Amino acid sequence: MAPVTMPPVEEARAIFRRLGYEVSGNGPELLAERKWRTVRVTALGGDADRAVPDGGTVREGDYRFQCFVTWTDRTGELVDRLRRAAPDCEWAVIGVDRDSDEYDVVRGVETAPA
Repeated sequence: MAPVTMPPVEEARAIFRRLGYEVSGNGPELLAERKWRTVRVTALGGDADRAVPDGGTVREGDYRFQCFVTWTDRTGELVDRLRRAAPDCEWAVIGVDRDSDEYDVVRGVETAPA
């Protein structure tokens, strides 16, 4: 059995606050709001299968924009899982470095250069 990893909740909260969002919620499920946009933020440790619990369809009441925040070493697995599931929403994954304030963002939909 794989070791349990705590999700980067405080890191997710700090990233969205630095980006100018109002962040609410407790635990690994947060809402980040700014102007007209509300993003559902889910912090994940070693539980990537929680990201798409229903095979990729957005459950009723879910938000159009979803961001999954995980540790950098888990980013690839999570992105692969989400791409296979093709959820019906705009999504991104933020990979947080455990030892610094650095992070990387992977968008769910790759856009062609203009």
